[in-house]
Amino acid sequence: MDNKKQKIVETVEAAREDLLKLSKNIHDNPELGFEEFKAVEFISETLEKHGFSVEKGYGGLPTSFRADAKGNGDGPTVAFLAEYDALNGIGHGCGHNLIATCAVGAFLGLSSLLDSVPGRICIIGTPAEEGGAGKVKLLANGAFDNVDYALMMHPSGGGSNLVGRGGRAACTVKVNFRGKGAHSSAPQNGINALSAVISVFNQIDMARPTFDPQDNINGIISDGGTASNIIPAFASCAFCLRADTMKRIEDLIQLIKTCVANAERLTGAKGEVTWDDISAERYPSKPICKAFKDNMHELGIEMTWPDPKKQYGSSDIGNVSIKIPAIHDYLSITDDASIQAHTVEYTEAAASPEAQEVCLKGAKGLAMTGYDILSDPEFQKEIREYHDRQIPEFYKK
Repeated sequence: MDNKKQKIVETVEAAREDLLKLSKNIHDNPELGFEEFKAVEFISETLEKHGFSVEKGYGGLPTSFRADAKGNGDGPTVAFLAEYDALNGIGHGCGHNLIATCAVGAFLGLSSLLDSVPGRICIIGTPAEEGGAGKVKLLANGAFDNVDYALMMHPSGGGSNLVGRGGRAACTVKVNFRGKGAHSSAPQNGINALSAVISVFNQIDMARPTFDPQDNINGIISDGGTASNIIPAFASCAFCLRADTMKRIEDLIQLIKTCVANAERLTGAKGEVTWDDISAERYPSKPICKAFKDNMHELGIEMTWPDPKKQYGSSDIGNVSIKIPAIHDYLSITDDASIQAHTVEYTEAAASPEAQEVCLKGAKGLAMTGYDILSDPEFQKEIREYHDRQIPEFYKK
């Protein structure tokens, strides 16, 4: 390891106690998306303790933030992205306390070398990844307009350290039906909103044989009435959609709208369809991924490229990866393959000493990768050229 990167390692180690405290504070105070005020305070206090100013409410979101540090001349900007929202009823079952801490550690680590490289680094707090698409909203508000590269780490499990893993596009669609209430002894006097909801589910199931291999629609009935002897005047459902691209998600939304229209004609209930921001499919920057993989090797963690045949989940980092080169690589915090993300068991794993050590190594690796970018104009060119080839033309219009 060269002297520059050794300095990054030493800087992160010097901040070890502050970083471990930050991870614990976020983990012990779980907050849902767009409500992460405590997490932002914990992170801000850590950054301010190390001499950095924090802009809260960055990009128009109350629980976002940004802090910057400038190099020794003009150059590109590398952003480390932090997530810190929790899951309802589970807490940090996706390990976002580790993501935030890793980003803070990377920012502190690379800041120690800014007297020797041009450009700028920043840490951006991106709230509400778990269903709120915070990054999509930040993009729309211009929060990434002056950022050239985005780097982050996500915890995984089962000893799986993946670099360059993709992700499908995703979206949540909600459907409400309004009918007419009646006594169940005379159902002909009412309009059954629940029947309309059930019709939508049945139609989607009938259409599944026509789905593309990466298409996925899962749903729940969120309101099916209040009593079995009342014809429901209102019923609602929600669907999670996944597909290869945002373009395909739009097709699946249209499918649901068609199912709703058919249910209206069959039952007489009136439907309303709404959907959240679409989290895009992911385009990992392979040149940056390879640099991160090499740096993690230097730190004692071997990473592998993913199985291209597997179906993976989704994240709003995909939208960022369309705009600028980005990585979202995975470091395992437990060798136990039975401990899956989004579970209480994973929440416990995210607080373990083993997870904290992985988090600190991830911070060092991200900072070292940021240094690789800022210190090498030829590498910057390689990254830009790869990104231009990688992103589909329909996103460039």
